[in-house]
Amino acid sequence: MTFTHTPQQTQNPNNWLQDIIKKVDTRAAEQQVVRGANSLCVLCKGSRMLCGKTRCPIMVKVNYFLKSAPLMESQDINGVSPPSVFIGRVGYPHVYVGPLVPPVHEDTAIYDLPEQWFGKSMDEIVGFRSLLIRGKHLVNVTKISEAGRILDKTRELAFADTCVDTELNLTKKPQGQITMSDDVQPFGPSAPIRDLHVGNARYNDKIEKAYYDTDLRATPAIVDLYNRGVNITKIQKAFSVGAFGVEKNRRLVPTRWSITAVDDTISKALVTQVKSFQEISEYRVYESNYLDNVFEILLLPQQWSYESMEAWYPGTVWNPNGSSVAIYGDHEGNNGRSTYASIGGCYYSGRLAICEQLIRERRQATAIVLREARPGYIMPIGVWQVRENVRNAMRQKPMKFNTLTQALQFVAGKFEISLSRWIALSALLQKALFQRRISDYFAAAKPASPCMEE
Repeated sequence: MTFTHTPQQTQNPNNWLQDIIKKVDTRAAEQQVVRGANSLCVLCKGSRMLCGKTRCPIMVKVNYFLKSAPLMESQDINGVSPPSVFIGRVGYPHVYVGPLVPPVHEDTAIYDLPEQWFGKSMDEIVGFRSLLIRGKHLVNVTKISEAGRILDKTRELAFADTCVDTELNLTKKPQGQITMSDDVQPFGPSAPIRDLHVGNARYNDKIEKAYYDTDLRATPAIVDLYNRGVNITKIQKAFSVGAFGVEKNRRLVPTRWSITAVDDTISKALVTQVKSFQEISEYRVYESNYLDNVFEILLLPQQWSYESMEAWYPGTVWNPNGSSVAIYGDHEGNNGRSTYASIGGCYYSGRLAICEQLIRERRQATAIVLREARPGYIMPIGVWQVRENVRNAMRQKPMKFNTLTQALQFVAGKFEISLSRWIALSALLQKALFQRRISDYFAAAKPASPCMEE
C-alpha cells in the first residue's frame, strides 16, 4: 500500500528516514534517493517492527549505505572488481550494462561470489553488495557489435578468473538508493559511464574458448563449462554478456534472467543423467537452516519427479501484508515441464543442487523441497541462497526411513506449519500418499508364502 497524505501532513512521507541519515552524514543525505514508501514504514520508523520481521530491512540498508557513502565522493572510482558485471532488464531490449567496482584495493572476490557466501550473516552480504558501484551504459541487447568499447571492457571483466584493477569514470557522483520496499535486493550506488579502463585480466581459458567458438550453441557450451568445473556464477556472468551461442544469435541477457537460465539449462542436463540410474531404496530427509530459511528435503524411492514448495510467514519478503502463512509451489513429472515455474528462479536452483547429489550417488528419486521462510529472513538476497541451502542439506548425512509416513512425521517435528497444510498443497505428496501404483497391484496378486498358508 502506498502512503498518501493530506496538505496538513509533511510533503514527503520519507522525511523520517532522510532526517536519520542527515544526523549521521549530511553528504550521504544529499545523494540518497528514497521511493515507494509503505504506510507501515512511516508509522514504524524502523523501531516498532510493525511488519512482523525480526529486524528492519530498511535500517540494515541505511547502516551500510552510510558506511559506504564517504567512499563515493568522486566521479572517478578506482578499485578492484571481484570481477563483476551487471546487465539490467528495465526498458528491454534497451538496457543498462556495465561493471560493478568497489572503491577498495584488496582481494574483493567474495563480494560477488555467492558460492562462498553460505554461512555469512545478512549484514555481511548486504555489506558486500553495498560497496559495488554500478556503471551504466545504455545498449541494445541485440546489437552487441555496435555497443562499443564500454561493452568490450565489461565483457573482459565477465571473462576474468581473478580480481581486476579497474578505473570507472562516471558522468556524475554515484547515487545510492534506499528503497522502501521488501522485494528489492541490496545494491550499491550507480551512475552513467564516461569511460572505463580495465587492467590486465587473466581470462578463464574455458570460457574464452567457448566465446571464440561461434558455431557452438549456448546450451552445450553452458553444460560443457559446468562439467569442466567452471563456477556457476562465472558461467552466468559470461552468458549475460552474450558470450555463448551461434554468432548471429548472440545477445545480452539481463542478469536476473541469465541466473535462472543457467540454473535451468544445467539442471535439465543433470536430470537426464539422473533418470538413467537405479532408484534409491529408502525414504530420506535432508535438512538445512540458514538466515531463518528452514529446508526439509524429501527423497522418495520412485522414478525422478520434482516439487519445490515455499511457505512465507506474514511480514516476510513475499507475504508482506498477509495475515496468515502463504504457501506456493510447483512441480514436474518424469517428463519435465515446458512452462516457467510459478515460484521463479528458486525452483531451478533447488533442482540443480538435488541432481548434483543424486549423480554423485548414481541414483534417482522423487525429490520434494519444503521451505519455511521465517520472519528472520528480512530481505531478498537472491536465488543463490536456495541453491546453496539445498547444496548444504545434500552434503549432510540424511535421516532414513522405511515408510513415507515415518519420514513425514520427522519433517512435521521440524516445521511450525502443520503437515496437513503441506500435504493439501503438494501434488507429489498427495500422489505418493493416495495414488496406488501398478506395482502395488502386482504385490497384492502374489501367492501367499508357505509359512502364511500354515
